[in-house]
Amino acid sequence: MATKKAAESTLYHVHPKGFWKKFRDAIVVNPEISSGIPIANLNRYPQPASRSEEYSTPATKASDPAQNPYWKRDVRRAYPQLSVVTQSDLTTLLIQHSQPQAVAPPSENEAAPVPANAPEVMDLDLAGAIATITSVTQVYSETKLPPKVTTPFKKWRPERAPDAPHDPNAYFPMLLYK
Repeated sequence: MATKKAAESTLYHVHPKGFWKKFRDAIVVNPEISSGIPIANLNRYPQPASRSEEYSTPATKASDPAQNPYWKRDVRRAYPQLSVVTQSDLTTLLIQHSQPQAVAPPSENEAAPVPANAPEVMDLDLAGAIATITSVTQVYSETKLPPKVTTPFKKWRPERAPDAPHDPNAYFPMLLYK
């Protein structure tokens, strides 16, 4: 005797009764097939929404009003913070970063990096600092050009295309461009 290895497809499904059973048996190609409608109290146990307890949101740092003030959550007033760089700060940065950077010695033992010969930063105005830097090194040349602003599209340059067929004696012939 062979044992049944497949699951019973109709065991947990609703079966029609009475007139609808006779109607289904007359119309369906395979009357042994399941209706596909699960029996509610057998399909999922416990049934959805049958549990009596209420869900409570777990307490977090954000749910504590003492640690979560309104001004931290108010994104409408999250204005960008201004940063101010004075001319003297900019002058100092320009002169310091125009000098060669320190290079580590080639020895194997760990020693402090050797600082490059950097003159003391004088109290210059911004124009004087830019003049000092550009007099020592040429900032831009034909080989080293300043950066360009990138554009998301290629600039269109008109280029003639083959002419459209037209009357050779036309007063205004159509010119095509790519």
